[in-house]
Amino acid sequence: MEDKREERDYGGAKYGMWFFLLTEILFFGGMFLLYSVFRYRFPDQFHAGASEENLVLGSINTVLLLTSSLFMAAAITAVKRGNNKLSVILQALTVVSGVIFLIIKGTEWGEKISKGLYPASPVLLKTGKGEILYFGLYYVMTGLHGLHVLAGIIVISFMMYYTATGKINKNYPVRLENAGLYWHFVDMVWIYLFPLFYLVT
Repeated sequence: MEDKREERDYGGAKYGMWFFLLTEILFFGGMFLLYSVFRYRFPDQFHAGASEENLVLGSINTVLLLTSSLFMAAAITAVKRGNNKLSVILQALTVVSGVIFLIIKGTEWGEKISKGLYPASPVLLKTGKGEILYFGLYYVMTGLHGLHVLAGIIVISFMMYYTATGKINKNYPVRLENAGLYWHFVDMVWIYLFPLFYLVT
C-alpha cells in the first residue's frame, strides 16, 4: 500500500511541476513576443542598446548556467544510484554557479547604472524610443530571470538538506527531480535571453 501511495504521489508531483513550468513558459513567452515586436520596429536602436552589453560577462554567465545544469543532472543521477553524498556536493556546485551568475549579473547592472542607462534616467531619456524600450525590457526580463535563479538557489539549498538527511533517496527522488526541472527551465530561459540582448545585430 505504501509503495502505491508513493508512486501516486510521485506522478502527481511531476504533473504539478510540468503544469507550473507551462505557466512560466507562457509568462516568459509573452515577454519574448513583446521584445520581438519592438525589435522589429526599432532594429537600429536595439542594436545601439545591445552595443552597451558586456559580451564577455554574458558569455561567462552562459557557460556557468550550462555547467550548473550538468551538475544538477549529475546530482539526480547520483541520488538514483544511492550516492547521496556525491549528490549533495553536485547540488552545492549548482548553487555556487547560480550565486556567481547573480554576482556577475549584478556587476553588469552596476556598470549600466553608473553610465545612467536605467529606466527614466536623464541619459536614457535623451536617446531614441527604441533604446528606452530596449533597456526597459532588459531590466525587466533579466531581473525576472535573476529572481528565478535566486528562487532556484533557495530551492536547491533545501534539496541539499533533504538529500543529506535521506528524505531524498533512490526510492523517492521526485523532489530533486522537480528542482532539477525548474533549474533546467531557468537555464533554458537564459539561452533565449543571451542572444536577444547580447547578440543583437
